[in-house]
Amino acid sequence: MAVSQGKKTVEGDAEPVRERLLDTAERLFSERGFEATSVRDLASAAGCNVASVNYYFGSKERLYEEVFRRHFIPMTDVRVASIDKVMTESNGRPELEVLLKAFADAFIEPLADEARASRFMKLMVREMIDNHLPSDLFVKDVIIPTLSAMRTGLVKACPGLDESKVPLIVHSIVGQLVQAVHSERMLGQARDTDVPRFPLAAVIDHIVKFSAAGIRAYAGERIE
Repeated sequence: MAVSQGKKTVEGDAEPVRERLLDTAERLFSERGFEATSVRDLASAAGCNVASVNYYFGSKERLYEEVFRRHFIPMTDVRVASIDKVMTESNGRPELEVLLKAFADAFIEPLADEARASRFMKLMVREMIDNHLPSDLFVKDVIIPTLSAMRTGLVKACPGLDESKVPLIVHSIVGQLVQAVHSERMLGQARDTDVPRFPLAAVIDHIVKFSAAGIRAYAGERIE
């Protein structure tokens, strides 16, 4: 009976401890980097014992992966769902601008929480400089599902489009959206500058129209 009660206590506390470790790891990894953050640091800051890291994640490396996966999977799910919704509502024949706008809005949405988005971007920068993730993690969790959904949508929205162009198209759109978010934040902090500022919504509309024109040019359509 005592063993059963003990097991029940661990299971009851499992989710809070696991979430505390993930939250703490995200903060410390973004501030210090992977190598400079020890398991003891993580456990102490999360208010649990060192064994908890191995109990819930198996290793510091797996905890690091889960910190990224906690962002990757929801972001990808939102983006794919936005495309699926457009496809469903259009009976599989979406308007190009509607498809691109849905994707752009879904891409920007997770970045609305500036504090968390900023921390995650620090993590991404550190990871690009000093790689510790499995090489295929980002590919499997983000790139493949996103490209697959966009390929389906773009080919239906723009008949004649060469499917081999889809990866370049998605790279271009994502690059524009990331730049739009960063520019808004940097210009928002800048003072005494003559650089013109535009509402993010206006920038997104421009990206949609600009990208749609390029996609139609790829497909050989006449741009009016």
